Amino acid sequence: MFGVRSITPAEALSALGGATDTAGEAAAWTRIPRTLLALCAGAALATSGTAFQAVTRNPLADPGIFGVLAGASLAVVISLTFFNVSRTLPIMLIASAGAFAAAVFVYSVGSIGRGGATPLKLALSGAATAAALSSLTSAILLPRANVMDEFRNWQIGSVSGAQWESLAVALPLLGLGFAIVFLTSSGLNALSLGDDVATSLGINLTRTRILVTFGAVLLCGTATAVTGPIAFVGLIVPHVLRLLLGTDHRILIPASALAGAVLLTLADTAGRLLEGSSEIAVGIIMPFLGAPLFIWIVRQTRMREL
Repeated sequence: MFGVRSITPAEALSALGGATDTAGEAAAWTRIPRTLLALCAGAALATSGTAFQAVTRNPLADPGIFGVLAGASLAVVISLTFFNVSRTLPIMLIASAGAFAAAVFVYSVGSIGRGGATPLKLALSGAATAAALSSLTSAILLPRANVMDEFRNWQIGSVSGAQWESLAVALPLLGLGFAIVFLTSSGLNALSLGDDVATSLGINLTRTRILVTFGAVLLCGTATAVTGPIAFVGLIVPHVLRLLLGTDHRILIPASALAGAVLLTLADTAGRLLEGSSEIAVGIIMPFLGAPLFIWIVRQTRMREL
């Protein structure tokens, strides 16, 4: 097991069996939950990115398109500023609530008017909501340096604070989100063909979009609440896999979950090894990995509507 201090698999297993040596405790209470969180968060972000790209028919969509990240950030700032909440589990629950509230607002605004919740209206309402929530977050933070320092620890995006307590709450929610998105994969295939074609195939557009959006928000909202915002996983992974595997979401969704889990875990491992005695947060590593790759993809392929 990689990190500042090398721990063998035998030491990790002995710790799970009740051993109390220092190395074993480090494995049982720090590294194992950290690795598990990286796997689950990576899978959740990539899967939600795939779902959002399908719902909006926008290959550049990511979990932030529904204002989820901005909503979670604002909720955390409000809890730190006005309610002095500092424990990990309450902050996680508050961030999840903020993510859901933002997504519900975006979907409600995007549903107003003729045609209901069209991809274009959802994307525009999401962008406007995210901008407004981010501005409000900045307005609250600027005169409060002490809160900004606390918020920065969450905002940077990291799995280093993984705890069994928070995982016990997050894993059932992530499992439900994965199940919803996977079970609606056939509906996503129909949505990608356009609203008229999907309707002619017997797809209930409103119900499918609501279910997929709920599952995707559950995934990225829960992951973001535990780790903080982590960029590029929900954008890069589904985009690359769509180029490699095609547009069948029955294949894309499980493939995205697997690739996202591997990518985020490798990025976290790299962050632990690069600095020697310290580490670099995965929220910093991912843009370094994702930005050059995405620029290369954009240069090599012609962006087209799904």
